[in-house]
Amino acid sequence: MADTAEISAREAEVLELVGEHLSNAEIGARLFISVRTVESHVSSLLRKLEVPDRRALAHRAGEPARAGRSHPAAVLPAPLTSFVGRVSERAELAELIKTHRQVTAVGPGGVGKTRLASAVAAQAAGEYADGVWFVDLVPITDPGMVATAVARALGLGEQPGRGMDESVVAALADRHALLVLDNCEQVRDGVAPFLERLLATCPRLTVLATSRARLMVPFERVYPVPSLSLAGEGEGEGEGESDAVALFMDRAAAVGRPPDPALRDQIASVCARLDGVALAIELAAARYPTLGMDGLTTALSHPLRMLTGGSRADERHRSVRAALDWSHALLEPDDRALLRRVSVFVAPFTAAAAAQVVGSVGGAAVAGSGDGAAVTRPGDGTAVAGADEGLVAEGLARLAEQSLLAVTASASGTEYRALETIRQYGMERLAETGELAGARSRHLRWCLAKAAELAVVGEDWRARFDLVADDLRAALAWAADQPEQRADAYRLARRLAELTFTRNLTGESQQRYEQAATLADDPAATASLFRHAAGVAGCRMRGDDMYRLHRAAASAARRAGDAAGAACDLAAAATGTYRFWSRFVRIPPREEVVALITEAQELAGDDPAALAAVALAEAGVLADAFGAAQGPSGNAVPETVARASRAVELADRTGDPLAESAALDALTGAQSWAGDTFAAAATARRRIALLGSTPDTPAGNHELIDALAQAAQAGLGAGDLTGGRRWARRLVDHPLLAEAGDRATTWLLVADVLAGNVEEVLTGSVRFLEAWQRGGSSRSGLGPAVAGVAMIHGLRDDRAARREWQAVLDQLGSPPGLIYGYGAVFDALGLLHHGRARQALERLAPEPGEVWKWVTWIWLHWYVALRAEATVLAGDHTGAKDRLAAARAVVAGNPVASAMVERAEALLDGDRERLLATADAFDAAGCRYQSARSLVLAGGDHAERGAATLATLGLTPMAPPRHPS
Repeated sequence: MADTAEISAREAEVLELVGEHLSNAEIGARLFISVRTVESHVSSLLRKLEVPDRRALAHRAGEPARAGRSHPAAVLPAPLTSFVGRVSERAELAELIKTHRQVTAVGPGGVGKTRLASAVAAQAAGEYADGVWFVDLVPITDPGMVATAVARALGLGEQPGRGMDESVVAALADRHALLVLDNCEQVRDGVAPFLERLLATCPRLTVLATSRARLMVPFERVYPVPSLSLAGEGEGEGEGESDAVALFMDRAAAVGRPPDPALRDQIASVCARLDGVALAIELAAARYPTLGMDGLTTALSHPLRMLTGGSRADERHRSVRAALDWSHALLEPDDRALLRRVSVFVAPFTAAAAAQVVGSVGGAAVAGSGDGAAVTRPGDGTAVAGADEGLVAEGLARLAEQSLLAVTASASGTEYRALETIRQYGMERLAETGELAGARSRHLRWCLAKAAELAVVGEDWRARFDLVADDLRAALAWAADQPEQRADAYRLARRLAELTFTRNLTGESQQRYEQAATLADDPAATASLFRHAAGVAGCRMRGDDMYRLHRAAASAARRAGDAAGAACDLAAAATGTYRFWSRFVRIPPREEVVALITEAQELAGDDPAALAAVALAEAGVLADAFGAAQGPSGNAVPETVARASRAVELADRTGDPLAESAALDALTGAQSWAGDTFAAAATARRRIALLGSTPDTPAGNHELIDALAQAAQAGLGAGDLTGGRRWARRLVDHPLLAEAGDRATTWLLVADVLAGNVEEVLTGSVRFLEAWQRGGSSRSGLGPAVAGVAMIHGLRDDRAARREWQAVLDQLGSPPGLIYGYGAVFDALGLLHHGRARQALERLAPEPGEVWKWVTWIWLHWYVALRAEATVLAGDHTGAKDRLAAARAVVAGNPVASAMVERAEALLDGDRERLLATADAFDAAGCRYQSARSLVLAGGDHAERGAATLATLGLTPMAPPRHPS
């Protein structure tokens, strides 16, 4: 037991949320702290509580979290047994990770690679500023899931628009950390390319891996893990005692009385027969209290003789095999069967779970227990018949007593786990006895039943899912390759797709939907699953995948004879290239997209849903072809509005809220192009109301996320700062955007910038910037938030911060919106604050009709109002009245923009009473900054009150305005 360690109140809060299975980003959002701060707390907790990984930390979340709030918490040791010996090996391996970026501890199963690597990592923890992270790859059966396992250990969740490998690379890019990858051998094909990329892009990262074979990657330094020393080393006390003997003595004492020191020579002989292999010695020591040394010596002789003539590649493999054969032979027949059959579990399991998978135990068969017996197939929520749980629990306890299973007790119950070497041995024995297919089948049925139970989401759902997720994946990997299990594999893939989506593992969810589609026998079901996969791809902001999957759905629908469904899918593929163009890596050629619409038109017939889908594609893709660049006065905009209105009308007839929402999206865009800001805002709100009762499906979530963003933008454009902020807040709180802090917070930041909520901008910008850096620092659509934050730092006269955000803006490129839209608006706001009205007017020089495409969305009213004010403050009286009148007509009904135009006219007329009235109008609209600005412009005592408000907001004083003469 280690010494107690003080856990701070903040660490206790983090620990409690780790126990709720939240990612680091979700914890940061919940506690309003940065992700890096969360990572530091997690690293500290791992060290203080001496647990190896995040899963163990979640297990210990309850008690330590409560204790940590008021007094030091008891520190629990991570390993279940003490670490014995290995002094020179620890020193050698510790030195290697100091001088090499990637070290692989190589050796056969049972030699002690994991324990040695864990001990070295714990010893070196203080040398890595960003922590030590342990990743157990034992449950991973799919090489493509390696990055997901690492992300899970790091507390990373799914980031829209990025794969898990990209997220891990971004998270570790500048971190000084040690990453321990344990048991790499079964997924070496996935580990090698992942590590190669990780090490190439994370220069301060060190990786310590354990594997039965080298990984063959650049930077790798191989450290062969030797067996425990058989001859004593050194002088003085303990001379003549080897590490192998010390381990035997320690483990034997742990399960009974310690061996008599006089037996050391006999113990040394047994250890020599076992070649000093740690696992073999532990198994032998567990038998010592019941067999004695003479019994051990006799029992070990036979299997060793049997194996000495074998053609095995490694001597120590023979030793482990001998010890396992020997331990297995000494078990009662029922316990042998139990050990074999629980080896199908890849993750820790309970006695209840084992009872449903092992079949029969204790000679008492139950319904469906035999390998060939009929077992009730689980439907939604039905259970699998199994063995008597009490008898199974007794058997598991006996196996644990013989060191064949590890036991972990927690508040949620007792869990058992077989070391990987023992588990693999058990699987081999299953194959040898002809029980493998039966055990795998029962495990598959148990997984189906657990998946059905998880369909009901409760308070502890995350924890329950995480406990069985690796077994679900393993069962699916096996079943997918068994033709006779195809139906169950399909059902499990479909279930796992749904569950991983709920768990916000959207990358895996898309993969499972696609897998289920390939397993489905019915082409109609295949089409439906591809549509779900496309919806998940939309949530992931993967436009190319959406396009591909909609086209795959169309092909399946045509095979099913569903021409109308195929038309909908083809139209959806075409529409996506227009609606979600910024999410594509490569937008398909226009002629290809038009060809899809033509094909959809031919297939649609008179089906209402197909006609609505085709109309939407025409409104988005074909209407744009009429030449939108002609501007508001051209024919393109009326044509676009007409087509979008027709799409809404047809979608409304289908009764499908998602189809109608998509059509309303097109109409909102068309109305904004037409300069009808209020109609656009009303249509955007209509989408939100429509989606209020939409089922929690991938497509529904994708549509809701898009609708919330659109409603927030449209509200801000119409001067509804409160409403816009409300929709933006809902967007931030959406669980699928927990890891996309930059994209989620964009419009909330813009709302706070426009309102002058400086403190909220500073807080929100921290999460935004961290998420942007984690996401790879190159996402489209983020310019408005970045430009707005840079402007706020300019108003605060924080030049260093402004330069930092200007650098981010430079990395995002120079889209037209930066030049004519949001960039012009935020630049003008900053210039006017600093009294540079003439420069602000130059920045807004283009007539709105000249740059209409970039200012008509949310920026039209802001652009027009600021342009009018800059005209007055710059002293440009020529035509000022006409410009003010034109601006007033455009912004009429917008509380913020109207007040800005009113203020400009009051300044022009020298009417202080009207000027002061605008301060009240701004306050009513929730725009504190503009209210203070009106007071300062009014002069006198009012100016002092305005200046005090600006100071409270943390902004520098306004420069003296240039009043008209």
